[in-house]
Amino acid sequence: ISTIAVHCHRAYQPCTMSGLPMEGSEHRDCAKISGFETIRRPDSVTVEKGLEISISIPETGDYPLGITMRSPGNDIELVHGFLYSEGVISSKDDVIDLLIDGDLAVVHLAETSSFNTDFHSRRTTVNSSCGICGRSTIDDMLHMHTPPLSENVNIDLEIISKSLELMSSQQVLFSSTGGSHACASFSSTGELIKIFEDVGRHNAMDKLVGSYLIEGGFPICDEFVIVSGRASFELVHKALLAGFPIMIA
Repeated sequence: ISTIAVHCHRAYQPCTMSGLPMEGSEHRDCAKISGFETIRRPDSVTVEKGLEISISIPETGDYPLGITMRSPGNDIELVHGFLYSEGVISSKDDVIDLLIDGDLAVVHLAETSSFNTDFHSRRTTVNSSCGICGRSTIDDMLHMHTPPLSENVNIDLEIISKSLELMSSQQVLFSSTGGSHACASFSSTGELIKIFEDVGRHNAMDKLVGSYLIEGGFPICDEFVIVSGRASFELVHKALLAGFPIMIA
């Protein structure tokens, strides 16, 4: 997989309290201190809440998979993408049913799934900055099958620059709070295909990958992905499993 690191500036506008907060954010009182002057006003902040994921397998039982810290919104996509990147499922057909009640997600898996309590159950909470925290080993992740990557994707630096600007303009949660990451897919000509936001980089990627999985859009062949953050291990790993030939960070 090709990785490209690009530095860019993104600004956000503080909340003016004109209406209700958007999904994934909430209003809080804040104090802006400048010199000897203090201005109190409401502001919008990104929400970080735990999502407990539980696995249910017919004739086997229920198993707690762990808790992941995320920004509420697109939880269905998040769970699908997370299970795929963990190697629990290989397609949407492995999920018989997915029930989400607030901050609890119960996934009914088919017997065709690859769920293994020794590998997949997390011992600690998956925080928003680390997508592999809580795993006892990553050996099984390193040996997971990845789809063949396309050798036909070529993108100009001008397209990269325009794609970064386009993604930034569509980061509505970041524009409101200044506290979220984004993950977006683009065509080789720079057309924005999908974009998702979350307080965690890996969550945003899971939401993106999960949306492709639900729609049956695998394998991803001639598209590239942009993440707003560093090219961490888990992001490269998730991009590889999804089939993105190029990842820009």
